[in-house]
Amino acid sequence: MAERVEGFNFEQRHGKERVRVARLWKTKEGKHYVVEWRVGISLFSDCVNSYLRDDNSDIVATDTMKNTVYAKAKECSEILSVENFAIELAKHFISFYRQVTTAIVNIVEKPWERIIVDGQPHMHGFKLGSERHTVEAIVKKSGALQLTSGVEGLSVLKTTKLKFIKCPIMFRGKGQPDAQASCINAVWICCEQSGFEGFIRDKYTALPETRERMLATEVTGLWRYSYESLSSVPQKPLYFMERYGDVKRVLLETFFGPPNVGVYSPSVQSTLYQMARATLNRFPDIDSVQLKMPNIHFLPVNISNTGGQIVKFNDDVYLPTDEPHGSIQATLSCFWSKM
Repeated sequence: MAERVEGFNFEQRHGKERVRVARLWKTKEGKHYVVEWRVGISLFSDCVNSYLRDDNSDIVATDTMKNTVYAKAKECSEILSVENFAIELAKHFISFYRQVTTAIVNIVEKPWERIIVDGQPHMHGFKLGSERHTVEAIVKKSGALQLTSGVEGLSVLKTTKLKFIKCPIMFRGKGQPDAQASCINAVWICCEQSGFEGFIRDKYTALPETRERMLATEVTGLWRYSYESLSSVPQKPLYFMERYGDVKRVLLETFFGPPNVGVYSPSVQSTLYQMARATLNRFPDIDSVQLKMPNIHFLPVNISNTGGQIVKFNDDVYLPTDEPHGSIQATLSCFWSKM
């Protein structure tokens, strides 16, 4: 909150960014668990004198913040989610220092995944995945909490699909009444999983309409939990770790549709809305979802020269490109959400 300082409105914070920490846990059975986090800390505190009067007596040094990350990681003797670590770290700063009124902790978790060897999960072997788990915990001196989880770098793509469907067609011979019509099976082909048509066309428009295209995007998602105080946070171990996996699963299932038939996407906008809506409908403790889904283009390749066609596009050869790309983002929230 801004303060009045020498006739001006003044708002300040300070913190530490890009603190990298890894934590390893070992069970009695010899199974290892590892996490790697990139931590950012931002503190709102009563240290105006450091700006105005060269008095640093109320400053929590950023080097101290860095050291605290490692100390708190050491204290976590049991496996915990990145959400819980962010909350514990923020709680420390608002309770340990009287000057600190609000602590904001942002963490990005690197996706180390247990490797499978000969069909068995390895006891202490991991490989680096792709998408990253993100968290922001905002904790106030009063105990008020604002917790947001998310995913970034979730790259997904679905191709067009040839689907052969048997469709009954009524056939009536010459002179036959409708009641004596025969039923035969005809086969038709549906090639549609994603399209884009019916958009505004003007003198600057060159994009053709289509019901058949590659749909690719890199999803960045944020979902805010409804817990508003430290005392309301679920005490179940690894609750948020499980919830992260569940939300990601719903996003992917909604994007792709059933495995055998898929689901048609008339636009990135439509698919984005369906993904956000499915998340809110599935999880009652999430009250808002924000998705950003750039439209990463796969352009059909047609190449010819004076001698004729070198490459003729037949739904097979594409040029992948991410520059320039469309940018689509939206937030869907329940009426009571404060997002």
